[in-house]
Amino acid sequence: MAPVQTEPNGVDENIPTGIRLAGAWAWRLLVIAAAIAVLLFLVVQLRFIVIPLLVAVLVSALLVPLVGFLTRHRWPKGLAVALALVGTLAVIAGLVTLAVTQIAAGSVGLSARFAASYANLKEMLAASPLQLSNAEINGYLSQAVDALQADSQIFITGALSLGSSLGHLATGALLTLFSLLFILIDGAGIWNWIVKIFPRRARPAINGAGIAGWRTLGNFARVQILVATIDAIGIGAGAAILGVPMAIPIGVLVFLGSFIPIVGAVATGAVAVLIALVFNDWFVALLMLGVVLLVQQIEGHVLQPLIMGTAVKVHPLGVVLVVAAGALLAGIPGALFAVPVAAVLNVMISYIHSGAWRGGVPPAGAAPGSILWQTIPQRPGFRQPRTVAVTPRTASQSTAE
Repeated sequence: MAPVQTEPNGVDENIPTGIRLAGAWAWRLLVIAAAIAVLLFLVVQLRFIVIPLLVAVLVSALLVPLVGFLTRHRWPKGLAVALALVGTLAVIAGLVTLAVTQIAAGSVGLSARFAASYANLKEMLAASPLQLSNAEINGYLSQAVDALQADSQIFITGALSLGSSLGHLATGALLTLFSLLFILIDGAGIWNWIVKIFPRRARPAINGAGIAGWRTLGNFARVQILVATIDAIGIGAGAAILGVPMAIPIGVLVFLGSFIPIVGAVATGAVAVLIALVFNDWFVALLMLGVVLLVQQIEGHVLQPLIMGTAVKVHPLGVVLVVAAGALLAGIPGALFAVPVAAVLNVMISYIHSGAWRGGVPPAGAAPGSILWQTIPQRPGFRQPRTVAVTPRTASQSTAE
């Protein structure tokens, strides 16, 4: 006898397949979003530990090749680490000292120059279509002073919290140096300990992904130095061509400020324009402002997306979006670490997904000790890295072995 057909009575049978599929995706995405939210909450709560540690990892990606180069040439490990640390600190201190001393030497008679520039500015405003008189200019200045006095509570609160900020800064600097020292001394041992936390069958994938991410982080650090150097040369050369004094200190400040996203570029650009206004005139200051904006636009829309995006294997649009998202979520630290974190995660996930770790294929990428210009593409633009096709072993092959 033929079986009797019955109508479906279960809830799942009465829900369309598309709705069930969307629901399955929805609760999984919600779980992933909840896990990311918890992780971000912990990072925010532990930011005074996480940020120095990330800075130490980023700097170590730049110094580990130097330490490896010295040790391969029969330098003792301790001496190589000490030379890398002391040399880096000496270079930074030397650049800061050069900028400060030249600015101090060139600021002789600064008050008189500032008074003359202020007088020229008032004359320009009086002759402009605005036709502002001295009384109107003084009135606007008085209003600005009154506004500052009305909001003085903000500055008082900031001054009271300055001690706490300086304490956090000093603690973070010490933690960064301490972490950097141990990463340079025993970075491989620390990574091996992290890999052993994972299950045994997942260790080859985690280890290969970590190596690929580390090489990408090294590429990012070297390219960041290249971009900062281009910014410094561009703005410093522009100041020298326009006849703005202290062009070398301006270039040094731009180089150091390029490592601080958003705030560094604005602050160093403002210093260059202010020097041009005080020592030259308003027209040269406007030209200097144009040079600063031009260099920063080229750096933000050409150098960072194309050179940085190609070196770290992230699409140029992705570089722009992750920097904007990082700045929106976490301010300056978010903008600083957005690109390296996104690049490392992208390379690690791609390596694990490719399955190359099953056949023991080493991660693709530049060698850890590659020099700076080897990380830059020969032709501008974005190119996907070539992947090696690896056929996973079947269960029968593993049994036969």
